[in-house]
Amino acid sequence: MRVSLKDVAAHAGVSIKTVSNVVNNYQHVTPAMRERVQRSIDALGYRPNLAARHLRKGRTGIIALALPELGNPYFAELAASVIDAASEHDYIVLLDHTGGMREQELLVSQGFRARVIDGLILSPIELETEDLRDRAQDVPLVLLGERDYDLPYDHIAIDNVAAARAAVRHLIGLGRREVAFIGARRGRSEPAQLRVRGWREELTAAGLPADEGLVAATDGWGHADGALAMNHILDSGRRPDAVFAYNDPMAIGAMRVLHERGLRVPEDIAVVGFDDVIEGRFGAVTLTSVSPDKAAIGRLAVESVLARLNDRAPEPRRIWADYRLAERESTLGRPAAGKVTDV
Repeated sequence: MRVSLKDVAAHAGVSIKTVSNVVNNYQHVTPAMRERVQRSIDALGYRPNLAARHLRKGRTGIIALALPELGNPYFAELAASVIDAASEHDYIVLLDHTGGMREQELLVSQGFRARVIDGLILSPIELETEDLRDRAQDVPLVLLGERDYDLPYDHIAIDNVAAARAAVRHLIGLGRREVAFIGARRGRSEPAQLRVRGWREELTAAGLPADEGLVAATDGWGHADGALAMNHILDSGRRPDAVFAYNDPMAIGAMRVLHERGLRVPEDIAVVGFDDVIEGRFGAVTLTSVSPDKAAIGRLAVESVLARLNDRAPEPRRIWADYRLAERESTLGRPAAGKVTDV
């Protein structure tokens, strides 16, 4: 049997309005009254009807999250952070997979789910500025990722150039002088371009050559692409002493090739990835990686959508999320006995 507000009010000996104030976390309820009502809620097992609550506000209680690659661990972890953040506001998340295809991104951005969602968080790959400028429906939109659209939408990203420079600076600080970059994308890709730019700027600032012969372009960004790029560099006769990969799956694929060729990580070639996904922390050699604050990205995205819904948002803005370099065995070597690397 479903427990109602009336049941809780009768059990606690208070009015239904008082129970409603506690359930909705109104600030003017005294601590003693809040505790009294909460005891009755716990005793009866009351669960609020979130759907009814949202409908009273003319909303569905659903936020859509559209991502390009659900098979990419970074996007899977990002989705989890958005879902966790939304749940704190009693929202559920509807997940869309665009495959990074323009047609799917257009379909999502132009509001084919507008009647069933309150807001949209979108990580676009192929959309152009004109596609979003002509957006007809008014469901709040928040963008994720590094593509720069210069449009009146909140946009959450990390500084890819600065993050890439931090990764290369770490390698240079360890005495590495020939740093390869794998994952420059064939065709347009702003994130790849920004990370190559950071690689180039940091080498130049250190007085080292940004050798374009050590840049390997790929069609994709998976494990196999990283392996293919690493093989390409080694087969060309080059032997860098470090590799900076576009992302962690590529770095892991590269490390597999190095192992197969009898090269040691990091003694012969140090490796840095990007995104700090969970599998990089538990390999035979743990992976040094640029670690975006995925929890903050998810929280900022959800809060931006809700601020727009509640007319509490400032002018649309680009919001920079934090990142750090998680230093592990692929650049530092194995720790002394008894010490644990950052996982």
